[in-house]
Amino acid sequence: MTTEPSEAQPPEAEPFPEVAAHSTPKQVTGLRPRMTSDLRPAVNHFLFPQGAEGPAQSSLAEDSSSLLSSGGRVARSPARTALGFRTMQTRVALLDGSQFTCIVEKRSRGLQLFEKVCDHLNLLERDYFSLSFRDADTSALYLSVSADSALLSSGVPWNFSFNVKFYPPNPAQLSEDITRYFLCLQLRQDVVSGRLPCSFATHAVLGSYTVQSELGDYDSDYVSELCFAPNQTKEMEAKIMDLHRTLRGMSPAEAEMHFLENVKKLSMYGVDLHHAKVRPTGFWFLQSEPTGFWDSEGVAIMLGVCNSGLLVYRDRLRINRFSWPKILKISYKRNNFYIKIRPGEFDQFESIIGFKLLNHRAAKRLWKVCVEHHSFFRLLSPEEPPKKFLSLGSKFRYSGRTQIQSRRASAQISRPAPNFPRCISKRNMLSRSLDGGTSHTSYQ
Repeated sequence: MTTEPSEAQPPEAEPFPEVAAHSTPKQVTGLRPRMTSDLRPAVNHFLFPQGAEGPAQSSLAEDSSSLLSSGGRVARSPARTALGFRTMQTRVALLDGSQFTCIVEKRSRGLQLFEKVCDHLNLLERDYFSLSFRDADTSALYLSVSADSALLSSGVPWNFSFNVKFYPPNPAQLSEDITRYFLCLQLRQDVVSGRLPCSFATHAVLGSYTVQSELGDYDSDYVSELCFAPNQTKEMEAKIMDLHRTLRGMSPAEAEMHFLENVKKLSMYGVDLHHAKVRPTGFWFLQSEPTGFWDSEGVAIMLGVCNSGLLVYRDRLRINRFSWPKILKISYKRNNFYIKIRPGEFDQFESIIGFKLLNHRAAKRLWKVCVEHHSFFRLLSPEEPPKKFLSLGSKFRYSGRTQIQSRRASAQISRPAPNFPRCISKRNMLSRSLDGGTSHTSYQ
C-alpha cells in the first residue's frame, strides 16, 4: 500500500498540501519609544534625589517594566517569568489517574518529553504508547514523538495524556508485566467510557479480573466502590462478586493476562473511530462501482482504523471491512479521504472510494492514523522518505519502530521484573479526560 497521491485521476491529484507556516506579523509603527535600561538611573535620580522621601522606587521600576513590555513586545506571563522564557512546565495525565509534571524547553522535541514520561514509569516497551492532546476541534491528537518534530511545531498545548496508541493484537507477546498493566489501565478506561462496548456477561468477566488484580482475593463490601461499566447496576456487581470468588489465589499479573485475553476478542478492540459521510454515487467511484453498503444519500458513518485495516460502521454495526492487503493507496484532498481498492476476483478494474469528513484537518488526521497503523502493523521497518528535490503534498512519514522491530527489541530485555504499585479503579478516578483532567492519586 502506498500513500502517494495519484497523478491521473482528479480526486487523487495530490493530497492536501501542508499547512503554510505562520507569516511574520507586520511591525506596528508610531508606538512610544521604549525606555532602555541605561535611562532608568537618570530618571530615578531626577525624580527621587538621595534622601528625599517619596513613593517607593519599586513602583517606578514596575512602571518602567510595564512600559518595556508595552513597547511592541508582549508582556511575559507569570508562569514564563517564574520558569524562564525558554522553559515551560508541562503536565502529563497518566493512565493510573495521577499527573507527571516536568520542566521542558520550548524548543524541546516531542520525543524528549515522551522519553521522560516513560523513564518515570519505568517502561521499556514504549512503541505501543504515545502522548495525546486536544486540538481546537476538541479531537484527540497524538503528539509526534519522532526525533525531528518540535514540541510546539503546530501550536501544541502544554497539557498531555499518556495513552495507548497501537493496541497489540496478541498482548501475551508483550515481554513485561508492567507493559500489560498499562495496557489494562487503558482498556479499563475504554470499557468504562463506552468506547469499547461489551455485553453484560463480558462486563462481569472483565470486572472480576479487575477486582482480583487490584484487591486480591474475594472479600465482601467493596465492589460497589469500583467502576466497571458505563451503566453499572447492582445485578452486575453481584455477578462480578460471584465470579471473583472463583479466582482465589490468582496473582495480579495472571488476572491482567486473563483480562487482556478476554478483551482482545471484542469487536471494537483497538479501533480508532472517525466521523465521516459516504460520498454520493457516481462522484467517488472513478473506474468501477462495487456492490455493497453504499448509500446515495451521503449518510453518516464511522470509519475505524485498527491493526487489520479500515472498518466502516453504521449505527454501531460494522458494514464493511477493508484489510490492509486489499488497500492499494490512501490519500486525501481538502475534506475528502480516498482509498484505492485492489480489484476482486470478478472485478476488472481498481476502485476508488471517497469519504467526506468534517474539514481538511479531520481528513488529514484520518490519513495520518492510517499511515501510522499500516506502517506499524504491516511493515518490517519504516519506509525511507523519498529523496526528491521538489515534493508536493504532506511530508509526513511514520518514523517510529514497527511492531516487528518492537518485538525484537522486547526479546532483548534482560532486567528483572520491575516492582510497581497498582492503583484502585474507583469511580472518581476513571473520569480523567484526554486534556489532562484533575486527579487525586499519586504514582509512587
